Amino acid sequence: MPDAKSDTPDDVSERRTHKQTDPATKFRSHPVERTVHLVTSPAPAQHTNASTSRRKSADHASGNTTQKKTDQFAKFENLREKGMWLVIPPPADTIDRDNGGARSALAEVGIGYVGGSVNTFISNQLPNAARSTIRDQLYAGQNPTFSTLNFMFVTYDLSRFGIPDGQIIVGAEQQYWTWKPGGPDRAGLNTIAYYQTFFGGKLEIKAGYLRNINEFAGTVVGGNAAANVFGASSNILYQAGMSNNAAPTPALNLKYNFDDRFYNRISIQRSLSPDGQLAQIAENPAGLNWSTANAGVLLLNESGYKNKAAPGLPETWLRAGAGFNNSSYTNLQHPEQPRANANSIYYVAADRQLWQSDVRSSAARGIYGGFSVMYAPPDLNRVSQYYELRLYAKGLFGSRPTDQIAIVATNTVWSNCAVDAALAQGHLVHRDTTAVAGTYPRIWHRAYTVA
Repeated sequence: MPDAKSDTPDDVSERRTHKQTDPATKFRSHPVERTVHLVTSPAPAQHTNASTSRRKSADHASGNTTQKKTDQFAKFENLREKGMWLVIPPPADTIDRDNGGARSALAEVGIGYVGGSVNTFISNQLPNAARSTIRDQLYAGQNPTFSTLNFMFVTYDLSRFGIPDGQIIVGAEQQYWTWKPGGPDRAGLNTIAYYQTFFGGKLEIKAGYLRNINEFAGTVVGGNAAANVFGASSNILYQAGMSNNAAPTPALNLKYNFDDRFYNRISIQRSLSPDGQLAQIAENPAGLNWSTANAGVLLLNESGYKNKAAPGLPETWLRAGAGFNNSSYTNLQHPEQPRANANSIYYVAADRQLWQSDVRSSAARGIYGGFSVMYAPPDLNRVSQYYELRLYAKGLFGSRPTDQIAIVATNTVWSNCAVDAALAQGHLVHRDTTAVAGTYPRIWHRAYTVA
């Protein structure tokens, strides 16, 4: 039986339909038992046949019980946050699952929820790093650095009132860093959003205080929030003013689906502070302010092609986007001059499934490859270029169908204006930074034993 934790809602629905339309399977054991009693044969043979029949009947009952346990999570799919490319772990993969029936009771009145905690410790492992600490820490890990991020989302289903795919999302977040520029510390709003569709799903609308980092570009390898960390690509998008989990801003997003693969998504978003994420959170830690100093409007557009994996059809996601921001930025080449306007960002990215390891049962399992390229003007952005190559696998091992392995190589090119200014001040600088990361985060599931 496929692992429902990694199945799509369509897979779950197909299995439920099959179970309902195959009565022969449900009652197969009863004629066998009657036949055993009617056939005249030696006692040992009767005993063997009867035992076999009872085992088959017990195995079938066990299968039905397991199927019921699998299907019980399908009813929560409509309560997961809609409109994002990011895949947050479903209820079946959470610690509390449906213990005590609390999640089911809330789902009966249209309420869904998900929460999580991400804790990170980074330390410099060079031979002399432990002998002294840096008074003015410049980056995470230069001194031992700890961070914690805790969040909770609650959704309310409006489709129960006849609103197509209607949903309200409310979320809160708390974070703490020992190195304050990495965060900084905050507790406040994560999102307040309204979502619904029109014209049979052709048009999607999402409005409120949004995190557009989860709506555009696709910055997480494989799209799975539980199995990956955000890459450096996020930094270049934050510079351009794109909102994120720690800094939501007012926005209106519209997505038009030309068919089930081609789409175009646009956004009118209040920009982050042009002085960066640290300035944004310091001025607006709760996230409720309409704007911050010198912040204007960010216009985003992304066009793409995306198809889900199916038997014999590899998964593919191609996207290209651009953003234009009229906030007042400091010109890095002439920092003493009045602030400049009209910052911008451009990106292209692609992901392709190269091999399907389980075509029939779970087509999404297999090996993938992808790349990202991003650019921002060097006179207004400290990160000017970003390149990424990735090779990753989903469910490579049959015993671990939801695990993901990734190897990611990145090259970050710093603004020549910022580098030249640092050289003039006598600082040690690098023109670019290259990194290779390998990750294998394991997704742990609770096991059921059916007696």
